[in-house]
Amino acid sequence: MSEELVHFYWQYAHHNLNGLATQSGQTVKVVHPGEHNVNSGPDFFNAKVDIGGTLWAGNVEIHVKGSDWYRHSHHLDSAYDSVILHLVVEDDEMARNTHGHAVETLVIPFPERMQGIYDSLIQSTQWIPCGEQLMLADEFFTQFWLSNLVTERLSVKSEGVLTLVKQENGSWEEAFYQSVCRSIGLKINALPFELLAKATPLKYLAKHKSSLFQLESMLFGQSGLLAKCEADPYVDAMRKEYTHLAQKFGLKPIDVNLWKFLRLRPSSFPTVRIAQLARLIHGSSGLFSKAMELTPSSKFSTLFSVSGSEYWKTHYVLGKEAAESEKRLGKAAINNILINSVIPFMFAYGQHTGQQQLKDNAVGLLEHLPSEENSVTKGFEQLNVKSENAFFSQALIHLKGSYCDQKKCLYCRFGARILLKS
Repeated sequence: MSEELVHFYWQYAHHNLNGLATQSGQTVKVVHPGEHNVNSGPDFFNAKVDIGGTLWAGNVEIHVKGSDWYRHSHHLDSAYDSVILHLVVEDDEMARNTHGHAVETLVIPFPERMQGIYDSLIQSTQWIPCGEQLMLADEFFTQFWLSNLVTERLSVKSEGVLTLVKQENGSWEEAFYQSVCRSIGLKINALPFELLAKATPLKYLAKHKSSLFQLESMLFGQSGLLAKCEADPYVDAMRKEYTHLAQKFGLKPIDVNLWKFLRLRPSSFPTVRIAQLARLIHGSSGLFSKAMELTPSSKFSTLFSVSGSEYWKTHYVLGKEAAESEKRLGKAAINNILINSVIPFMFAYGQHTGQQQLKDNAVGLLEHLPSEENSVTKGFEQLNVKSENAFFSQALIHLKGSYCDQKKCLYCRFGARILLKS
């Protein structure tokens, strides 16, 4: 039996303990279980428990065995002197604090059925542990939990954004540029695009943003692709320009072998995406500021619908001509930038500056964007949980990755409901 499960029982099923007596014969009535502590110290803070007719306010410690109190050295730690109740499943030794005083101990009559259901969830090999039960969940409950998961996901992403901004010495613009680069690369080329952005700081590109040719020369040179392609007049001109820019800024290209072309549609080749990135930088002054001004009613394509230079109308890769076609960033790619870059930065910036409207706009944008189509959303759809928009697809992605895959059923509303019904 895990202590986590006993923690869960105390937090959500503590009412079942009312009327029971401690080992000293004092009747217990739980007024409030307290706040779960995930850091060092007692397991629950600020609990309120009536013990023998006296209302006590303090902390609660939980163990499977009473002797665990000593195994964890709580009898030597004054932080545990404020414990008003010691909960155990097996009382094999009386707990005493640093003063030698006995701590009121209550033995939990832990339900075997709950333990069995928990074990089946943890040991499940299904796509998600509660797959069959999830299909029976009512719509209101599902929507409520998914809404909570979106806020949780945005908060987690905000932490990542703030870390990136800190790494870039407080520059939101530089951090946003790096994030957009990752998003433009899609999942398959996210890493080389991120490395390209780090190797080619926005401050260098900004010095030449009026020249699309110079931007392409710098980005393609830094990608390493310029040195490994067939020559043509435009490639030769870019190579010459890159040599000059590399010397000017002390630039070094990334490993060209990082780029992936296999099983990608030509319109998603990294060469095409780099050309689109160059156009985006060339045509957008103050990209971060403009992105933060987007609202659910904005026309997103105005900011991100870009295509490469004239060269790319007849090329998918450097040095090889192809049939003419416009290589414009499509809706799916723009939505990917919005979901994975704009919205997390908007939420984080709103939180950082205390602008609630920005956080509301971030959530509103998710509600207006179409649902992502991937293995996660398709998997949940088979379980009768449909994703109507990006708000819900992001929630499902977070649920699968942060709860289901981690077997954190005790912290998931679906898992908790199943256990409490046992």
